[in-house]
Amino acid sequence: MKLSQGIFAIKLYELEQEYGKLQSRIRICGKENHKKVCEELEKATGEYQERSLLLRQSIEDSRSPAVSALGSIQLECRRKAEALLKKQLVRDLHSEMSTSKEDKAEAVTLYAEYAIDFATQAMQYALIAALKAIDLQMSEEEQREDKHDERK
Repeated sequence: MKLSQGIFAIKLYELEQEYGKLQSRIRICGKENHKKVCEELEKATGEYQERSLLLRQSIEDSRSPAVSALGSIQLECRRKAEALLKKQLVRDLHSEMSTSKEDKAEAVTLYAEYAIDFATQAMQYALIAALKAIDLQMSEEEQREDKHDERK
């Protein structure tokens, strides 16, 4: 197995685990009581904060400016999305026929829908990036083999 394919296998496993968690939590919590939903929300928020901390740490520790820049973009995207949800989205969705709690619930639902769409788009982009990496690696190997064959 090639180095990049080994890394991709690990990352795909992590992605699969996170997707499984997302799917089961949403399904289970849709059938549970409010207390269980609050517990799951607290657990998920803690995991999110932990991942954010790990991302910040990897940005600081990275030897590659490009990797640090990519991590910084992820953090900036998260920050902007959270700010939009907290400040603007609820205000933009306000209706005279709804309460502020209803407005907030609608805004958070819309935000969740967008977050899932964003994750889908990120998966599509990850596929393109992985295929490009594999393509480049294979091209390099083919060139190496061609040079080796020419020497014979």
